[in-house]
Amino acid sequence: MIKGFRSQLLAGKTLYGTMLTLPSAAVAEILADAGFDWLFIDCEHGTIEIRDIQNILQAVGHRIACIVRIPECSEGTIKRVLDAGAQGIIVPQVNSASIAQEAVRCARYAPIGERGVGIGRAQGYGARFSDYVRDANDEVVVIVQAEHRDAVSSIEDIVAVPGLDCILLGPYDLSASFNRMGQIHDPEVVAAIDRVLQCCRGRQIPTGYFGVTAETVLEYKKRGCSLLVSGVDVTFLSNGSVRMYKHMTEKTN
Repeated sequence: MIKGFRSQLLAGKTLYGTMLTLPSAAVAEILADAGFDWLFIDCEHGTIEIRDIQNILQAVGHRIACIVRIPECSEGTIKRVLDAGAQGIIVPQVNSASIAQEAVRCARYAPIGERGVGIGRAQGYGARFSDYVRDANDEVVVIVQAEHRDAVSSIEDIVAVPGLDCILLGPYDLSASFNRMGQIHDPEVVAAIDRVLQCCRGRQIPTGYFGVTAETVLEYKKRGCSLLVSGVDVTFLSNGSVRMYKHMTEKTN
């Protein structure tokens, strides 16, 4: 883990990240070298498994904060991801306070939560067990996603859950829940996002935002979001290769 990342998040520092969906330590190294503050490792969509997570963390976890989006709020998955050494978790589709409470319970050691005690890479395979257990509740980040109209309806109860560090907006799934797939600027979707932002400001809970383009994300930086994630590894590769091919063929035809 990167010491101090959670304290920076809670203090409202702007933290720039990008999404890793490929099960590749080499791709993680390339993205880490780009200068981002954190990596959003996506295990909800795609093929990244726990062994891939550990390989990625071994490659870059010592120099960039790696936060794993798990497939669902599962105690077993949370334990394995954190014991592998992840900086924290992102829990998708958190539509009620009870799910947020479960995420905190599984991710925090007692007395805050009930995280199971194991020995893995995070604990130095036992060599740094005491140090890790002492510091984990202060360093591990617990983020939940507000990406459904039900989450918006329950946002006041969700942000009141102790031990929660950040609400990450998921505009695309949120738009789909309003039957406005991909229409992230639709007035109803924007109003829902505004409600989440206003509630989080009132509770002094940091907010995050995902956008495909930097321009979209920076728009929400101006609105107070501090945990920012833009771009996806596969789109970097796709867009770059298409541009290169077009450039080559235009020069030769």
